[in-house]
Amino acid sequence: MLQHTSIIRISIILGALFLVIGGWWSYKVVQKRKRLKQKEKFFQRNGGLLLQQQLSTREAHIQNIKLFTLKDLELATNCFSGNGILGRGGQGTVYKGILADGRIVAIKKSKAMDEEKIQEFINEVVILSRINHRNVVKLLGCCLEIEVPMLVYEFIPNGTLSQYLNDQNEEFPLTWDMCLRIATEVAAALFYMHSMASSPIYHRDIKSANILLDEKLKAKVADFGISRSVAIDQTHLSTLVQGTFGYMDPEYYGSGQFTEKSDVYSFGVVLAELLTREKPISSTRTSKTKGLATYFITSLEENNLFAIIDNGILKEAKKEEIIVVANLVKRCLSMNRRNRPTMKEVTMELEVVQMLRKDSIPVQNYEEVEISFTVLSILSVLSVLSFSSYSSLIHFIHKVI
Repeated sequence: MLQHTSIIRISIILGALFLVIGGWWSYKVVQKRKRLKQKEKFFQRNGGLLLQQQLSTREAHIQNIKLFTLKDLELATNCFSGNGILGRGGQGTVYKGILADGRIVAIKKSKAMDEEKIQEFINEVVILSRINHRNVVKLLGCCLEIEVPMLVYEFIPNGTLSQYLNDQNEEFPLTWDMCLRIATEVAAALFYMHSMASSPIYHRDIKSANILLDEKLKAKVADFGISRSVAIDQTHLSTLVQGTFGYMDPEYYGSGQFTEKSDVYSFGVVLAELLTREKPISSTRTSKTKGLATYFITSLEENNLFAIIDNGILKEAKKEEIIVVANLVKRCLSMNRRNRPTMKEVTMELEVVQMLRKDSIPVQNYEEVEISFTVLSILSVLSVLSFSSYSSLIHFIHKVI
């Protein structure tokens, strides 16, 4: 009888145990299915299907974008430790991470996203998957399986051009040669986007804060959230006005029509920043010249150019070089976009100024934009025609291109 009772008790205990284990296992299975469904839902909402479609084309211009899991990025950042924060702003936080293969990356983790921000995220992934240029920040991958998706970029260690201009580092100052090189690199990247990509891309938010500097202080254009790709035969983009005040094309602001010349205007403001070290908008200037664009043009027209040029540049640059670049800024900032140069013209003019500063002609090795050959041809003609001034040479370039 006692033995029978013991058997019953053991059976009850084992049965209960099996029920608990079975219930726990069933719960885990259900939760796993829920998580998978949730991940699939987020993946689709965050543009995963569109990205897969882009990547499945396997066209030469489509870059290899990896889809990271949340676990991958948690391991890379030590669960998004505060010690790895590179920067924090209104849009979110950027973390430094180390992937399993040892690569150092920057992981952009945005704050809560609405539908508009989701579209900007998808747009940035698709745009950057189509760009392959040494002066454009490289997108390595993204994480789409979570509510707020994340982007994974190559790590650019030296911050932004804006930081260098506004918080001048006496140990590592930006020399005139560096400024010319950075300007030429950004111009070449924009020329590539406007003319050489499979279909033209308008950046729409060119500013010094969106230009990163790598370990050799080479420029990398970044932040493509509001960029747009257009058909090759499309001359403008009609859209809600977006961008940054102080850099925004006045014609675009007034009409809502963005063209490649709108990027040229924004680049002109960056070039003015490099020459003057002034901020694009400043309350210390008069109300009429609060914007750097107006301040620069007014100073140039009133023959006060050298009064606003940075002292370091005045010491290093030739007077003719400053005048040529200043006149290029003036043309970029023309109120009539038809009078602005193309980014091809801008790039070539800056390259010529760079080359004439050197005793020997350097090899640029541009893989994407074959500008140097044309510039070398121009310089060969220069030696024959004996141009005596920068202005004559620039006038000759305009005829050639």
